[in-house]
Amino acid sequence: MNREKSIELLNKAIAEELTAIHQYMYFHFVLDDLGYDLLAAIFKRTAIDEMLHTERFAERILFLGGEIEMKPAKNVEHIRDPEEMLKWAMNAEEEAVDMYNEFAVEASNNRDAGTKQIFESVIMDEERHYDTFNIEYENLKKFGLEYLSQQAMERSKRIGSQGGQAGQ
Repeated sequence: MNREKSIELLNKAIAEELTAIHQYMYFHFVLDDLGYDLLAAIFKRTAIDEMLHTERFAERILFLGGEIEMKPAKNVEHIRDPEEMLKWAMNAEEEAVDMYNEFAVEASNNRDAGTKQIFESVIMDEERHYDTFNIEYENLKKFGLEYLSQQAMERSKRIGSQGGQAGQ
């Protein structure tokens, strides 16, 4: 087994996951501020899934005797349009699936079945994320701004019936 190569792949995976976490949380914050609770929650849940991927990769690095590098691959893009957010997310998830497939093959070639299995299991999550974002994108295209307006109205109804404030 080439431990150094596996550690390198796992650290690249962490860098990409950290980028996704930061970007998805940024999208969550912006959408939450706009009152689009359902879409905001999807981005938050996805960011949490990406955190769990990061944890799995980090645990494997430590098992292999390596050092975890906690550096995002890219900076957050300041996208404020929900449609553009969904396009960004779908593209990122497609790229992640391709990358993890390549990494799984490389891990297999390096005779590291444990790392290969981790990459393969994460692929399933990334495909599910893509599907979720794609459904939301199609809903937005089909229903237009009414789709987002409905989410904002639901928040207003909830706040009005509770006598509370947004964000609480």
